[in-house]
Amino acid sequence: MKYLVTGGAGYIGSIVATMLLEEGHEVVVLDDCSTGAADRVPAGATLVRRPVQEVAEVLDGTFDGVLHFAGLIAAGESMEKPGIYWEANTTGTFALLTAMRAAGVGTLVFSSTAAVYGNPTEVPIREDAVKDPTSTYGATKLASDMAIASAVTAHGLAAVSLRYFNVVGAYKDKTGTWHGENHEPETHIIPIAFDAASGARESFGLFGDDYPTPDGTCVRDYIHVADLAEAHLLALKAAESGRHKIYNLGNGNGFSNKEVVATVKRVTGVDFPVSIGPRRAGDPAELVASSERAKTELGWKPSRDTLDRMVADAWEYYQHARS
Repeated sequence: MKYLVTGGAGYIGSIVATMLLEEGHEVVVLDDCSTGAADRVPAGATLVRRPVQEVAEVLDGTFDGVLHFAGLIAAGESMEKPGIYWEANTTGTFALLTAMRAAGVGTLVFSSTAAVYGNPTEVPIREDAVKDPTSTYGATKLASDMAIASAVTAHGLAAVSLRYFNVVGAYKDKTGTWHGENHEPETHIIPIAFDAASGARESFGLFGDDYPTPDGTCVRDYIHVADLAEAHLLALKAAESGRHKIYNLGNGNGFSNKEVVATVKRVTGVDFPVSIGPRRAGDPAELVASSERAKTELGWKPSRDTLDRMVADAWEYYQHARS
């Protein structure tokens, strides 16, 4: 098969592109490299450096499907710069849906997010839970999900939205090359904690310790990026014309920010200083997934599901990337 991977120069997109190539598929990556990096695109994939809004210049009837990762992902930044999030995430998805319709490409797997749920009324969170995002980022992803649902109804698109919880870890491909997380600027807790452990930062800062959780810090469900990537390959096979399937992807276990920091200290062997700052706008107190639907319908089961394993793989990549 031939697949277009938008945002394939980023963390998750590049690992999914790598796995697609390992399965023998042809892969074209569309990425303007504004947040991703060209050197993260796996060998064997073709890189087209364009923003997703220009996808119509690339997409044609030779493609069997699209995996859509392109967009901005920082919830905190989205509250400060909402316009660029609506443009990158929602307008970008509109452009992709229009281009797919024009080219006759009928299969889409979309990178959605648990942020669409906001502060959940029940935990673990099921796919039919109330959607009430607390950040502009979550709102732009929810709007994209709704646009995809409309295209399914109107045009018979075969679509799968995968709602990620917190993605961590790294993937070692069949050649022995590590692929992992390296955003610029970095906004995610584990690589920032690695910076503190390695001396690249003087200390690590937590956003708030007064949430209604056992230790006062936010609780999140973490999923290994390789488990997540495998779900995308299963989603491609499960897509059906005229249906919009939605799956939460997480482990079903919640870890507080303080627990994550303690795990990083344990894995790295470094007791770095930690400071507590005010809450960050848009952060729900607790997000933990129910992934039973994905397990039942996709046959998906995370196999790298301990926090120590996720952090250890991420630390392995971090050291390789900076050596």
